[in-house]
Amino acid sequence: MITKRIIPCLDVKNGRVVKGVNFEGLSDVSSPVELGRFYSSCGADELVFYDITASAEGRKLFTDILTEVASTIFIPLTVGGGINTLDDFDRVLKCGADKVSVNSGAIRDPDLIPRAAERYGDQCVVLSVDVKRVDGVFRVFAKGGRENTGMEALEWITRCVRNGAGEVVVNSIDTDGVKKGFDLPLLREVRAAVKVPVIASGGAGSAEDFVTLFKELPDIDAGLAASIFHFGEVKISELKMMLKQNDISVRI
Repeated sequence: MITKRIIPCLDVKNGRVVKGVNFEGLSDVSSPVELGRFYSSCGADELVFYDITASAEGRKLFTDILTEVASTIFIPLTVGGGINTLDDFDRVLKCGADKVSVNSGAIRDPDLIPRAAERYGDQCVVLSVDVKRVDGVFRVFAKGGRENTGMEALEWITRCVRNGAGEVVVNSIDTDGVKKGFDLPLLREVRAAVKVPVIASGGAGSAEDFVTLFKELPDIDAGLAASIFHFGEVKISELKMMLKQNDISVRI
């Protein structure tokens, strides 16, 4: 049985970790350096760092803060936000990232994923997809969930994986921050469409939501969350013990 990963997410704006609901109403949480160090020491399997306004503001990711976060943690680090070129990949990797997450940049330039995969390897390229239901259809959104691209999500995800994305993070805007559970219908369709690892993001409100995720969708590789970890509502060590008690394989 493949070990499931538990991944905290740092949504960073103006150098601070923030969190909202349905991608809106952002409030300040903490320092990304302090939170990164905390998660590295308390059992997180990986860490995701998103500079959530870099693309919308048309600027490059905060590399100084990223470098400091990378230097203080001892778990794999995935970084995204403002990734538009191979130079952005190179810069972020040199700051200490293990994997690079692309979203809006790949929408603007679909050739970015195959070129990055060729240069750095599929395992380094993570497709992050912000998905929302529009008239019953899963649509891809860009610029931090602000812009409906009109693209059908499953078709886009399949195309990007075929072109070299080695992992997919599925961010459900519909369930983001609502804390009523992961978007299982969406995740089920994505999991059936691709063979690469799929990470569930958006909706976790309790440890039980992770149990439900991995029981209902045993092929999902990881669960990602933010606020429930940031505010101490769920402790990663206790979550992993609960998963283990439910016969779900995790790294303790």
